[in-house]
Amino acid sequence: MIPFNMPPVVGGEAENIANVLKTHKVCGDGKYTKLCSEWIEQKTKTAKALLTTSCTHATEMAALLSDIQPGDEVIMPSYTFVSTADAFVLRGATAVFVDVRPDTMNIDETLIEDAITPRTKAIVPVHYAGVSCEMDTIMDIAKRHHLKVIEDAAQGIMSTYKGKALGTIGDYGCYSFHETKNLSMGEGGALLIKNPEVIERAEIIREKGTNRSKFFRGEIDKYTWVAPGSSYLPSELNAAFLFAQMNKAQEIYDDRMRSWNKYYELLKPLKDEGKIELPIIPDGCIHNAHMFYIKVKDVDERTKMIEYLKENDINAVFHYVPLHSAPAGKQCGRFHGEDIFTTKESERLTRLPLYYGIKAGDVENVCELIYKFWK
Repeated sequence: MIPFNMPPVVGGEAENIANVLKTHKVCGDGKYTKLCSEWIEQKTKTAKALLTTSCTHATEMAALLSDIQPGDEVIMPSYTFVSTADAFVLRGATAVFVDVRPDTMNIDETLIEDAITPRTKAIVPVHYAGVSCEMDTIMDIAKRHHLKVIEDAAQGIMSTYKGKALGTIGDYGCYSFHETKNLSMGEGGALLIKNPEVIERAEIIREKGTNRSKFFRGEIDKYTWVAPGSSYLPSELNAAFLFAQMNKAQEIYDDRMRSWNKYYELLKPLKDEGKIELPIIPDGCIHNAHMFYIKVKDVDERTKMIEYLKENDINAVFHYVPLHSAPAGKQCGRFHGEDIFTTKESERLTRLPLYYGIKAGDVENVCELIYKFWK
């Protein structure tokens, strides 16, 4: 069986975890948590990166920092994971979904402005497959309408838009280190903060509403509860696991990119024959080979192809069910405008096996069977 995903393990994870156990400090904000945060800050040039228990929690923190209130509206694509919406509907906001671009599956930036109302508080672009949204346009709209921009860059670590790291362009950026991501700590994430003036408030929210971070830095002689907050710190064990991969991040990137390019090279003849569509990377975008997908004619053809691959021991999968069609999406959100591409394109998309360490022969095998399927 060629699995769809294998969580990355690069060597060094066990040694780092053993080092944590020797210190008897396994809670958050220890040595490895700080090392991971510093790595992100150095790589992305963000003002501050705070490691969290998940990308979901990073987005929840961004919602709190953006003062999302009941009755507010937040614009986002419907083609995304539920966490994108959850973070805001938990605050009582309405998710306003707009259509996606068929070339990248990202939010259609030309439809955002029409969805803005007096209740709109934020725009949440989702960088699907680690390929950036059209951020210049989105930032211009946000500036003119005084809106926050919260980048869902769950899939976007080590991707850039016109030289800027994804997650650093808007007010806040949210990374995921789930086991399906390029760098993993099992479950985990990070919040990237653009404005240094917000950092102290973010630390308080992350530390259960206390000024504990200042206490540990020796800035105050005791800490106390100063504002509402929650517990968003990951275990030091998770951070130790992640930091081993950060030390090999370029190796992971290069390995995944070789596989991505191999898929594209081998499947391009099928694209040229009009049987499938391949990913499109717009000018100015550098992606991170987070996933490789193809688009087939329709949902029936996709179902048959996935079944055919499964019969031949290859695990390919489809992706999100659009949120506006889900029970919670109907209750907590609404679709603005016409759903021209979101549902149709989502039903055509199939993700192929791609992970750090996948063998070139396995990529070739997947492609060979895709050719056989059309024969």
